[in-house]
Amino acid sequence: MTSLAIRVATLIAAAIAAAPAAAQSAETSLLSPVPLTSESWATRGAGKPSRLAQELAAPAAAPLPAAPVPAQPAGPTLRREVTVTGEIVRIGDLVANAGAVAEVAIFRAPDPGQTGSVPAMRVIEAVRPHHILQLDTRGVDEVLVTRASRVITIKEIEARLVRALAGQSNFADAKDLGITFEGEVRPLQVEPNAEISIARLAYNQATHRFDASLEVPTGGGRRSTLRVSGLLVETSEAVVPIRAIMAGEVLKAADVMVERRPKTDGIAIEDVLDFTARHALKPGQVIRAGDVMKRELVARNETVTIVYEAPGMVLSTRGKALDAGAKGDVINVVNIQSNRTIQGTITGPGRVNVKAKEHRIGPTTTADAGNPRR
Repeated sequence: MTSLAIRVATLIAAAIAAAPAAAQSAETSLLSPVPLTSESWATRGAGKPSRLAQELAAPAAAPLPAAPVPAQPAGPTLRREVTVTGEIVRIGDLVANAGAVAEVAIFRAPDPGQTGSVPAMRVIEAVRPHHILQLDTRGVDEVLVTRASRVITIKEIEARLVRALAGQSNFADAKDLGITFEGEVRPLQVEPNAEISIARLAYNQATHRFDASLEVPTGGGRRSTLRVSGLLVETSEAVVPIRAIMAGEVLKAADVMVERRPKTDGIAIEDVLDFTARHALKPGQVIRAGDVMKRELVARNETVTIVYEAPGMVLSTRGKALDAGAKGDVINVVNIQSNRTIQGTITGPGRVNVKAKEHRIGPTTTADAGNPRR
């Protein structure tokens, strides 16, 4: 037999011997739950269950928790409404997650206290040169931009001028001073921390007239000038209606307020409450003595109750009022029973009190002394 024939026979014999092992290995690989490289193989016994049967009979193991997915960093997103401080609008004001370019200025802000809008497409165009190429607008068509501010009221302007004029006037008490402006003065919108200042002030002590120039901050270090003029006046507390008052209406605490006005002949609040308006009163009108009267509790020709008061005795009877009057007024009434006219004081609605006169007993006369009563 040649050498080549011997090699061929050897290879055929080796293949036949390896066939059962290969079949066993193929069977195990189809059923094994783990890679073959980590498996430790053993011969199966007739009465011993296979490993696959054991795993199928065993309770299922709890599933492992899913590994957390790392959050993706949020991209640049367009805001819907913003409030800015100062005269510049920056990228970070309009775009959330703007990153390193957040402080880049792109627009000029509206005036203090005003609100404006900028289209979303305009914002996209403005931020593209700064490498924000994918801006999530979230369906926003425009962004509303409000510039923060505070209001300087007319009262604040007046107080600032009064403090400056108090030292130049000849009035005794600065707290009683007020301002009457010539022309219209409107509230001012300024930056949140801005304050007005007086650049120039002229005052005439004889006429109490003043003329002043106020500096108003407008942002960016710039200031505008507001010129005001008027009179420095002495003030006092005055009662004014909060709403329109009709003639004959009784004034209550909710209808009026007390405020400082240029000194006039106004009356105190005690002389207004529960009084009746003689005529119509406008809101803000200073109430004077002639504008109100005591509330009428008894009308002319009204049937009233007359109450007689004497030491240790009180009597009442019906009467007729000959006059109208308010509480405390003295009027004439007729006693219907005796038809006598007497005077009494109104003490309540339809009620008049009459006090009996106390007769004073004088000293005994000489004639009476010489003739004592037996």
